[in-house]
Amino acid sequence: MKLKEVDRTAMQAWSPAGQHPIYLATGTSAQQLDATFSTSASLEIFELDLADPSLDMKSCATFSSSHRYHKLIWGPHSMTAGERVSGVLIAGGENGNVILYDPAKIIAGDTEVIIAQKDKHTGPVRALDVNMFQTNLVASGANESEIYIWDLNNFATPMTPGVKTQPLEDISCIAWNRQVQHILASASPSGRATVWDLRKNEPIIKVSDHNNRMHCSGLAWHPDVATQMVLASEDDRLPVIQMWDLRFASSPLRVLESHTRGILAIAWSMADSELLLSCGKDAKILCSNPNTGEVLYELPTNTQWCFDIQWCPRNPAVLSAASFDGRISVYSIMGGSTDGLRQKQVDQLSSSFGNLDPFGTGQPLPPLQLPQQTAPQSVVLPLKKPPKWIRRPVGASFSFGGKLVTFENAKPQQQPGIEQQQQRHHVYVSQVVTEKEFLARSNQLQEAVQSEGFISYCQKKIDMAQADFEKNVWAFLKVNFEEDSRAKYLELLGYRKDDLRNKVNVPGSWACVKCFAAGGCICQLQSMVKDNKQETEDVGSAKKTFNISVSGDVDGLITQALLTGNFESAVDLCLHDNRMADAIILAIAGGQELLSRTQEKYFVKMQSKITRLITAVVTKNWKEIVQSCDLQNWREALAAVLTYARPDEFAALCDLLGNRLESEGDSLLQTQACLCYICAGNVEKLVACWTKAQDGNSPLSLQDLIEKVVILRKAVQLTQAVDPNAVGALLAEKMSQYANLLAAQGSIAAALTFLPASTNQPNIVLLRDRLCRAQGELPARQEAVKAPYDRQPMPKGRAGAVAGQMQGPQAPAQQYYQQVIGFGSCCKTSCLGTYRLCFLSVPGPQNGWNDPPALNRAAKKKKVPDNFMPPVPITSPIMTPLADPQSQMQQAPAPPAGAPSFQAPQLPAGQLALQGPYPPTPQPLGPCIVPPAASKPSTEGAPGAPIGNTIQHVQALPTEKITKKPIPEEHLILKTTFEALIQRCLLSASDPQTKRKLDDANKRLECLYDKLREQTLSPTIISGLHNMVKSIETRNYVEGLNIHTHIVSTSNFSETSAFMPVLKVVLTQANKLGV
Repeated sequence: MKLKEVDRTAMQAWSPAGQHPIYLATGTSAQQLDATFSTSASLEIFELDLADPSLDMKSCATFSSSHRYHKLIWGPHSMTAGERVSGVLIAGGENGNVILYDPAKIIAGDTEVIIAQKDKHTGPVRALDVNMFQTNLVASGANESEIYIWDLNNFATPMTPGVKTQPLEDISCIAWNRQVQHILASASPSGRATVWDLRKNEPIIKVSDHNNRMHCSGLAWHPDVATQMVLASEDDRLPVIQMWDLRFASSPLRVLESHTRGILAIAWSMADSELLLSCGKDAKILCSNPNTGEVLYELPTNTQWCFDIQWCPRNPAVLSAASFDGRISVYSIMGGSTDGLRQKQVDQLSSSFGNLDPFGTGQPLPPLQLPQQTAPQSVVLPLKKPPKWIRRPVGASFSFGGKLVTFENAKPQQQPGIEQQQQRHHVYVSQVVTEKEFLARSNQLQEAVQSEGFISYCQKKIDMAQADFEKNVWAFLKVNFEEDSRAKYLELLGYRKDDLRNKVNVPGSWACVKCFAAGGCICQLQSMVKDNKQETEDVGSAKKTFNISVSGDVDGLITQALLTGNFESAVDLCLHDNRMADAIILAIAGGQELLSRTQEKYFVKMQSKITRLITAVVTKNWKEIVQSCDLQNWREALAAVLTYARPDEFAALCDLLGNRLESEGDSLLQTQACLCYICAGNVEKLVACWTKAQDGNSPLSLQDLIEKVVILRKAVQLTQAVDPNAVGALLAEKMSQYANLLAAQGSIAAALTFLPASTNQPNIVLLRDRLCRAQGELPARQEAVKAPYDRQPMPKGRAGAVAGQMQGPQAPAQQYYQQVIGFGSCCKTSCLGTYRLCFLSVPGPQNGWNDPPALNRAAKKKKVPDNFMPPVPITSPIMTPLADPQSQMQQAPAPPAGAPSFQAPQLPAGQLALQGPYPPTPQPLGPCIVPPAASKPSTEGAPGAPIGNTIQHVQALPTEKITKKPIPEEHLILKTTFEALIQRCLLSASDPQTKRKLDDANKRLECLYDKLREQTLSPTIISGLHNMVKSIETRNYVEGLNIHTHIVSTSNFSETSAFMPVLKVVLTQANKLGV
């Protein structure tokens, strides 16, 4: 879009790239007059201020000159960093003079601004250029083939590049090479261009168009490739830009035909070699890619011709164009909106008719009522592709699985010329590992799970643990894999049966000091027991008589109750008299129910420190102990549960104790709840408790949790009948976090094994899908959808056609297509000319696409006798010389109804076998398929051919196996693109002859694919084919034909003769059909 404009009929020159701010110098153009017919001339300098929204450019200085100019350039010679304005302005005058101006003095307003001037040339100086490498060297061109090389340090005596070219003619363009400092090119309106070597002081090559209609108006060297340049033609009969390569100077390398009338000026961007500006008599300013010929941008201009166009050296997106209507416009190729420009024009118009009184009425005009704009916003689109200066020189991006993808656009060191299109851009994919300890511990866990060495793994964790609680956790986990786990749990809680037994059996030991119970020592209790035992023995040995008293006292009442068998009353009397032992003894004799009631009354009446424990032991009410015990005695409660609880209630009691510790206890007790959950085997509660007690943000803390969870789950699977895939919501979340961490470190397979398989949470399903695809697999329960007539894969080394095996009944048409296509996939011919002789007999209609002609015998049906035996086929002696075909036919009975498929008998190696579902109903036989070398196939059946439910065995001549290499991945796009183009042409073509040409081309391209498989094509040809594919993708078939011509003209005929004519036919037809 337009940024600025200057109303001057002038030549233009941008300040050098090192100059800031950016200036634009203008000099009055020679042989042009403005509307006032003024003959004065001036040299002006304008400043480009893009922060200013207006279209006007600020004029910094004006110098009245006595010369008009044909060419104006601003060279960087003698530029210094400290000066605001530097460099030198070089002007080509109309009288053969070359003038040097000091722009700093012009801006300062000095009168002496001319550094030097010489009028050595004959005629006007139309061509000027500064050497990029030696900025003190300036080349100039004028009439009579005059070319001078000026040294700005010694301006008095110019040099010549060599002897003048003959015949003498004007020099319209001159340009230094952008890569080699001693190469100079000049061009004349006759269309001839000459390349000079200043070291040899002679021309080294001359380039001219053979049709002699090329009137050269522009010359530019390729910014990157030293041997390439472009020439522009001013002739309306040949409005082209020719791209030449000096290595192939016989004809242009490429011709750009975007303009409809003669081209007046060109400019090649130094910042991006794919941007070439051109302006012509068709009033267009185009920005094209000279490598492809594609027009990338068309500037929105008016109907005036532009005679000069230049890129801004400092801002590569800015350009200026000088037009014949006396205006220099500054544009940007990055697009924008023209609404602001339109509104500024409207505002200028409104201000012109403001509060004025043009008619002398004494009253000002009312405000100008402008109609509201209903047109949509006018947006100027930028380039079709990003220019080089805003492309990323390097880039990096993380991808799934911890992959870091990086790229860099490194400039090649050598100049490859045409081969530049083959430059390979490398994309680096590296694995980033940031958590090495995490990965090492994860690998140890996986090894333990695979080898089932859980005990040794837990022992290693115990040895490595620093905290006591960590050691206890791993010790509890280890017990799960040992025998008599409850006893081991008791030992971990500090209760060993052997230690208690030793305390009881060793009187006077140190343990006895602390073993007081009910006011006495265990040792004293032992002596009392021994004394009572001795007394009992004494009583039993005496056998004295005793008195049965039935008096009215308590003893008498107890006696009466016992004599009458009333145990309940006797027990009540004993309890009333506080004779607890007698009550318990009598209750035992009275039965279980009486004993239970007596025990309850006893526990109510007797209160001591261990009464509630004894109550729980006797009544087996461990839930009461777990719910009511002091939480500081959680170990004792857990020990009691471990000792007495039944297996079916053990896990629930451990969970209950863990819940109390977690909800009622302090932070220390809350962590101890993990041990209760480990005993219970409750993985979900362990995850919740551990997450609450520990910091789970770091990968290593998550690794700690997963290690315990995985080991506990394995223990639960060994000891309890649980579903191994059952996972709670919290555990699934933690496992998915763990799998994400593993995937981020590159352990894709390990992440997939840890990911829960039985959950349908969306994030886990998505992660599983990504993990499977990262491994190159389809996720579980996802299968490729197959059409009913898909080709079935053939095992390697087996010849023959295999029809698809289908589940359930299918329509006859589907069966037919399935069998025919399956057969064709195996009998496919190659470009080597090897064919397999196949005889196909299939049921169903034969009117599908690409089907052989149908055999119509509807009008000739005859009744087939029951004992009809079909004659032997004429190929039978050839195909089966050692077997009787009729006997084979008799051994192959028709399949019964409902049979899934027809199984062909075992055939020798190299013969074809056809399998597939065959309905038992009679169907007509299909025609035979014969090789192309045989006679033309007939649409009628062979004489004597059988009719009816006859299935002939498919056999083939033994053929040699042909194994083809796969096409390299980077060249597979050639095959897919060419085949897709042929298919599009076939769909659009209506002429049978065109279709035959395309079918033949599709077959003959197999030779190209074979050369790609064998990698026998030269890099130049392969690069050209890839460029041809790009033009096909953009539907630019003319460009594709140009590339085709270049490949043929620059390559070996023997390499391309087999397939290049075929590609030309395909491209020509595609261009003709417009597909």
